[in-house]
Formats: sequence, structure tokens, C-alpha cells
Amino acid sequence: MATPSSLLLSRADLDFLLHDWLDAGSLTSRERFTEHSRETFDAVLDVCAEIAAERFAPHNKRNDIEEPRFDPTGGGRVVLHDEVRPALDALAGTGLLAATADASVGGLQLPHVVRSACVAWFAAANIATWGYAFLTAANANLLLAHGSDAQIDTWVRPMLEGRFHGTMCLSETQAGSSLADVSTRAEPQDDGTYRLTGTKMWISAGDHELGENIVHLVLAKIPGGPAGVKGISLFVVPKFLAGGADGNPGEHNDVVLAGLNHKMGYRGTTNTVLNLGEGRHTPGGAAGAVGYLVGEPHRGLTYMFHMMNEARIGVGAGAAALGYTAYLKSLDYARTRPQGRPVTGRDPGQPQVPIVEHADVRRMLLAQKSYAEGALALVLYCGRLLDEQETAPEQAGRDRAGLLLDVLTPIAKSWPSQWCLAGNDLAIQVLGGYGYTREYDVEQHYRDNRLNPIHEGTHGIQAIDLLGRRTAAAGGAGLDALDGLLAATIARARAGGDEEAGRYADQLDAARARLMEVTRALHAEPDATVRLANASIHLEAAGHVVLAWIWLEQLLAAGGRDDDLGNGKRAAARYFFHYELPRTGPQLDLLAALDRTTTDLDPSWL
Repeated sequence: MATPSSLLLSRADLDFLLHDWLDAGSLTSRERFTEHSRETFDAVLDVCAEIAAERFAPHNKRNDIEEPRFDPTGGGRVVLHDEVRPALDALAGTGLLAATADASVGGLQLPHVVRSACVAWFAAANIATWGYAFLTAANANLLLAHGSDAQIDTWVRPMLEGRFHGTMCLSETQAGSSLADVSTRAEPQDDGTYRLTGTKMWISAGDHELGENIVHLVLAKIPGGPAGVKGISLFVVPKFLAGGADGNPGEHNDVVLAGLNHKMGYRGTTNTVLNLGEGRHTPGGAAGAVGYLVGEPHRGLTYMFHMMNEARIGVGAGAAALGYTAYLKSLDYARTRPQGRPVTGRDPGQPQVPIVEHADVRRMLLAQKSYAEGALALVLYCGRLLDEQETAPEQAGRDRAGLLLDVLTPIAKSWPSQWCLAGNDLAIQVLGGYGYTREYDVEQHYRDNRLNPIHEGTHGIQAIDLLGRRTAAAGGAGLDALDGLLAATIARARAGGDEEAGRYADQLDAARARLMEVTRALHAEPDATVRLANASIHLEAAGHVVLAWIWLEQLLAAGGRDDDLGNGKRAAARYFFHYELPRTGPQLDLLAALDRTTTDLDPSWL
């Protein structure tokens, strides 16, 4: 039975964010989007809500219970249950895999902000099945940006049609997140191809039979190249080689499934160990998996960041969606579950009240609301920035959007992953003992979401990236752009005449000034070990300041609305400024002190 779309996301909130706040309809005046209108945007969202509820949500639990299994017979293969492929085929049939792609390759040329809203429906309904489509679209987008015309024709078009699937192959057992230690080798061949040998680990969607082929994007090193990350190149390594002019799959490439990793959650997406050049298949009689170089040699990590940055925001979107659906389900439970009586009336003869009437339950629901709605707004804002970066009429606007997007990407990945997971924890608590059972959805949402602080760069990696590179690059230009963004909203709130918004503007202004002061002081610290030791705390503080800005923006967009949505936005903003933003004060004080607790710790003391 399908989960109602009303328990996946709030369509009213999406409409508010897209139209009342981000003014997505104004994008239709730009040449790239002139074929669209608000009506087409709304129609696309209607289709997404329908497919998510009817084709994705019904097998979410089945994904968790009947996780992919490794069948060693016949050379080794992955076995999935029979509801995954029809759901993906239904999605592919809408053309949404090519939502933002050019019309010349079959794309819909939708704005990124609208696609972000579409993504949220599928991630909320069934994030594991959505994972296959998510990786395929990101793979295709990288090749559209950096691949050759032949690579686009051979690999991208079938992916956008849903016939082929895609992955990204970065990690290796000995390297983990340290890509400088990648050891997969790519030997050049006389025909211009390469032969790859090595093992890739933690490859999501790395093997299955959901389509005709799998297009792996593999990081490897060409012998004789520079050491470390400067020697990494990027290759297309298909599961099956192209079979001829028709593009249909041909000979099996030497990409072999070595095994599956068994995960706490997110179980429906296969997570694989892949051996390249094992010798089980030898195309053309030569050793190694056939690979095709993308772009120029030794620039692979630069190209892969195109997919990684998209994937990082996508991880944040998935985390926000899981936080959102768990919030709605716990809210629905709290409204219908009678238990206890008001603290002012404990007469056993009185009827029990729904638990939503209890203040502590309301606190937990309001916290979830502030996390989920705030995280979704942040992800949509990043989509809007990408539209500005690509289509703003003036170059200055494009440059500013690019700076902001660069700084916000690690926050958009990590803040939803951390705080929507905290929201999932609260959803379980709202349901009490029932929340801890598999009969209710919220415990699975927690387990599924627990992956998001890890994959596509852990919380610590995002933190070092934000403090060590993104806020310091180009003399702190990105940090300055963020400072200007916050200051502009603060000024608008102060000038608007809303007393509550004015108070929050003052509170945000103080946090903004302190964040900028501390970040610049950290940039000036010459000892990199001390400078970055508490980068994760900096990321958390920066994220909370940005989310306070998000909530002030939503409060201003809601204006004087006196309906459930407007009043709900005001309540969530009030919660965030009263309960959440004050967390940043002690965190920023700790950062300013250049605390050496962890740097001076002898590991033998642990």
C-alpha cells in the first residue's frame, strides 16, 4: 500500500519555498527556461509526488528487509527484489533523469531549484531506490560538462533515457577518503584506450541488473604521472563495452563484483567491492578493464569534483527528505495517539489527550520542523544559486552565486546530515516504544539517514574543506560574499517594521559578526594543526548561523500570513532563534581560544 504523499513532504511548504521565497517563476523570463511556466513547474511536482507515493514508497520497507544479495553462481551477480526496476523505469519515463540537461541531449531544461524539489519527493519515499537514479544523473552531468561528444553519445544519452546506470568509483580499501593514496593503475594502449587494474571499495550501485549497462566513472593513475592527487585521471569504465554502431551492450568488460557490503541502513542500494582487471573477462584478449580517458590526463579529481559537489548537495537533500518525512509521520502519530492528561488536570476520570498536547512532545516536534524545513530550504536555495551561476543576466551575479555556492556546499551536505538525523532521533522518541520497532517507519529513516554524515565526504572532511579552503580561497572572497548575504537580510528585517523579525535580525547580526571575526582569526593562525583541529565545531557553528539566516528569510517571506503555514513558520523561526542559535556562542568562544585539547592528547591516554 502506498504511503500518502502528505506523509512524505508538505506540498504547501514546497510551494511556499519555491514561489513565495525563491520566486522560481521569475526564471522563466530567462532564455534557457522560456518554455516553462509556473504551471509546468507545478505539473512536474505533481508527477513526482504521484510516482514517489505510488511506485517508490510501497517497497521502501521491502528494500530494508530483502536487501540485495550476492549470488556467486554464474560468475557472481547481485539479486534485487522485483519492485525496484519498475519504479526506476517509471521515473525514467517522465524524462526527469534529464531534468536540467540541454534539450539537445533530450533534457527538459528545468531550473535546478525545481529539480531539487523533485528530488525531495523520491528521497523521502525511498532513498535507497532513488540512489540509483541520483548517481546516474550525477554521472551523466559530469560527462555532459567534461566528456567528449562521442562519450556523450555512447554513454550519456542512454543514461538519461534510463537504459544505462552510472556510478562514481573513488575509494579503495587502503585509501578510504585519502584520494592521494589511490593505487588503481591505468595503462595506455595503442588504440587510445587504457587498461585499468585495481580494486574499488564502497561503490554504491556498483552492480545490479536494473538496466542494460553500468557506466563507472573511475579515478586511477597513469604510470609516470605526478604524485598524489595531481596524478589522478578520470576514466569511463563500462560494465559492458559498446557493441557497435547501435550502442547496445557488447562484450563484458573486466569489471567484476567481488562482494557486497552489508549496511546499517540504506540497504536497498547495493554497496559493492569491484575488482578491475581481475582477468575473469579479457576484452580483446588483453589484461585489464577497458577505460576511456575523460578530458585531459591528471585532471581527474578536478572533473570528479563536478560530480562530488552535486552529490554532496544531493546527500544534504536526501538527509533533509528523511528528516522531513519522519517529522510528518511522528506529527501524525502525535495527533492521533491519546496518552496522559494535562498537567493542570490529572483527574483519572478525565479523557486522555493526544500526546501533541504535551509541551515536551511539542518541543520535539518543533525541533524536527525547524531542522527539516530549514534543511530543505537550504538545499533549494543552493539549487537557486546554481541557476543564478549559469543563467544570471550579469556576470557579476553569476560570480557572486558561484562564490556563495562554493562556501555553502559543505554546509548543505553536513548540516542536514547531522541535524535531520537528530530530528529522526526525536521522531523515534515521539513514538516512544513504538518508534523503536520495525512496524513503524521512523526507525528505518534513522538508520537510512545515519549514512549521510559519512558518505560523499565525512563531517570532518567537509569541515576541513570549509575552513581550510572554501572560506580562505581568493583572500576570503567566498566568506565575504556570505557575510554580505547575511547582512542584507539583517538590514531588510530591521527596516521591515516587524518587531519580532527585528529582534532576530539583531541576534543574527551578533552571531554573524562573531563568526566572521573568529573565521578570519583562524585563517591567520600559522599552525595548520591548531587551525583545523576544531574545524568540525566551526562547521557546526557556521551551519547554525546560516540556518538562522534561512529562518529569518522564511519569516520575512511569510510576512503577515495568518494561516497554519505562516504561523508554523513563525513558531519554527522562534524555536530556532531561542533554542538553536545560542549554541554557537560557546562554540565560537572555543574556536577563538585555539584550544589544544585534542592536538596535545597522547593517543596512549585514550
